[in-house]
Amino acid sequence: MADAGDAGLRYPAIRSPDISPDEWAPAERAALDAINRMVAGAESLERIVDFLFETTRDIFPCDRISVAFIEEEGHRVRSYYTVADYAPIHLKNGYAEDLADSSLERVIERGTPRIIGDLEAYAREHPDSKSTRLILSEGVRSNLTCPLTVDGRKVGLLFRSSRRPNSYGDREVRLHLAVAERLAQAVEKAYRIEQLEAANTAYTEMLGFVSHELKAPIASLVSNAELVAGGYLGELNDRQRERLERMMARGRHLLRMVGEYLDLARVEGRDLEPEFRLVEDFEGAVIGPALETAGSVIEENEMRVERDVLESPLAVECDPDLLRIVMTNLLTNAAKYGRGGGRIRVQANSGPDVLEVGVFNEGPGFSPESRAKLFRKFSRLNEPELKKKDGTGVGLYTCWRLIRAHGGTITADSEPGKWAEFSFRIPQPPG
Repeated sequence: MADAGDAGLRYPAIRSPDISPDEWAPAERAALDAINRMVAGAESLERIVDFLFETTRDIFPCDRISVAFIEEEGHRVRSYYTVADYAPIHLKNGYAEDLADSSLERVIERGTPRIIGDLEAYAREHPDSKSTRLILSEGVRSNLTCPLTVDGRKVGLLFRSSRRPNSYGDREVRLHLAVAERLAQAVEKAYRIEQLEAANTAYTEMLGFVSHELKAPIASLVSNAELVAGGYLGELNDRQRERLERMMARGRHLLRMVGEYLDLARVEGRDLEPEFRLVEDFEGAVIGPALETAGSVIEENEMRVERDVLESPLAVECDPDLLRIVMTNLLTNAAKYGRGGGRIRVQANSGPDVLEVGVFNEGPGFSPESRAKLFRKFSRLNEPELKKKDGTGVGLYTCWRLIRAHGGTITADSEPGKWAEFSFRIPQPPG
């Protein structure tokens, strides 16, 4: 036992439960076995902590349990989840504090538990501790804390609190450590998942912001170049016109890239819930606008477009805004990766319970081995003829996400060296 003070602050020199299974009381052993099973099968850390609270509160004092993550290379701690048998909770989930010069810092550095037997006295000795004031305002009077360790790494902290002072001794410390051993892996898993989700959110927000900020200036550059190429500032010689045409082609390519990244940011930045409505003319509402948007790429590659809509007007249930993104991507890909001067064919048909749409192009196609990579995010094919083409690797992934959001499927087929075709099917309500 060390560092006892007026507040009953101490760090028991106990680093593991140090009790054989036979030495636990039957109720304690049953609780630990139940926690083992719950940790192995639970879907979330929150459910485990709720279960832990209910399972152990009868075997030693507990009015509140909280789990926190250790962040910023051990310099900061953040409350992740709390459950208590009272309300309100003032030290809320998400609360964070620096660890420097705190009693928790010693818990982490030494890997030993901490007991505060009298939180009111501790608050008088540490008047700057905001977390102590908050938990005191909840009525808590004593606290037991231990680190959560995975493979020697401190990943979190487990707090157990009581509304009575001096509730915890060495027996409670050992039981608390036994619980922490079982909980640590679940905390590590939850933390890593949260880090990945936060990183993905930050990446999506940055992607959308940067793309949005680039769109207007690039569009302005292309428009100004078109004005100059049109002779509004005087006649151009052949060399000047050729340079301007290259500049405009690159600018349009950048605009298409920006558009694809903006679509990706939309897709990944929110839960996709298509706004279904009856579209009485699918060709006019979706195919036509998509052909217009992809028109510059089709013209650059001198492709011929054939439309094969088996019923006109074709009435379907869908979100036309989202399907215009799909069609634009498929048509742009068909023109970009097709054979210059070749043919693009757009087919659409609505059966009794499904909308079927296909975009076919003559060109190099792709090998059977490459098919599995087509709808992956940022994936580019290694086909020699295709690698020469500029691309972001997000257009087909966006199509896949949008068709999935419609409850449909999207597929690709090809005869290498001759053609490629992308098709999607969307279920339709019974007519």
